[in-house]
Amino acid sequence: MKISSTAWKESRRLQALALQKKGWKQTQIAEALSVTDGAVSQWFHLVDHRGTRALLARPHTGRVPELTREQKSLIPDLLSHGAEAYGFRGNVWTAARIAKVIELEWSVCYHQSHVARLLKELQWTPQLPIVRATQRDEDAIALWRTEKWIELQKQARLEHKTLVFVDESGFYLLPARVRTYAPRGKTPTLRVFETRDHLSVMSAITPQGWLFTMVRDDSLTSVQSVHFLKHLLTQLDRKLLVIWDGSPIHRGKEVKAYLADGGTKHIHLEPLPPYAPDLNPDEGVWSHLKCVELRNVCCLNLGHLHHELDLAVIRLRRKPYLIQSFFAGAGLNFSKV
Repeated sequence: MKISSTAWKESRRLQALALQKKGWKQTQIAEALSVTDGAVSQWFHLVDHRGTRALLARPHTGRVPELTREQKSLIPDLLSHGAEAYGFRGNVWTAARIAKVIELEWSVCYHQSHVARLLKELQWTPQLPIVRATQRDEDAIALWRTEKWIELQKQARLEHKTLVFVDESGFYLLPARVRTYAPRGKTPTLRVFETRDHLSVMSAITPQGWLFTMVRDDSLTSVQSVHFLKHLLTQLDRKLLVIWDGSPIHRGKEVKAYLADGGTKHIHLEPLPPYAPDLNPDEGVWSHLKCVELRNVCCLNLGHLHHELDLAVIRLRRKPYLIQSFFAGAGLNFSKV
């Protein structure tokens, strides 16, 4: 049975009084009940002037709710069918739409602001949907997380190779916009040079929290993929087990030629399942650089952007624990075997 907030608070106040009668000091009572000394003092002051009944919970007065507790508990199940099931265009739930659903189901008219409070009570929050390709094989992705990932860790240990995840992304002069405080009615303005010019970046991270990057002004190709693999070999000075997606620049003739020319002695390449960017912890690097380090940063030109990006990468490299957290974010646990 669920205990109401007033019930357990009443119990705590009465417990404080019982401890006082046993000779406990006010400070000891406050520490034992995880409250402030001031709160305990106020309770005892009420008892001195109004008696023990002053510590009892008072019933809440007010208007009787139009929806019963059982009806409220049904709202998440109704909404789980999606907005389109109720005739709305697009699977978007807004407070106004949910108010119409409540009216349709129980003939109860709620203002959308009250619906927002009701949703908060039900632990529903506004969230940005995750985009997933319909071509994804969810079973194969789950199998990769639970079995293939463990096999790759064992392989790396047995062959004394360093596990490396590799990925690519673009950084544009247009900044990643995030919310910021400003005077009411005066929305801040970001002055940017409208262009699609960008930097192409390839990065690699390891379970140890190491980060390596390569930045180019033009688009990345298989040639750059080979250069980056050689760069990783030089920096890590040991054999590598590289995990990356099936991008064409990872499967180009230059990469195949490099492997055929002896590259397989030092590097083993392992592809991720198709349409599964969420499996690559390197995605966390891009999210952090764009939405944390470079959020709302407006650059004048590519040179300025390159400079700011270099500084952002340096700051991230100083936080290996954060880089390691990207693995947990991708749902990749480390095997102890």
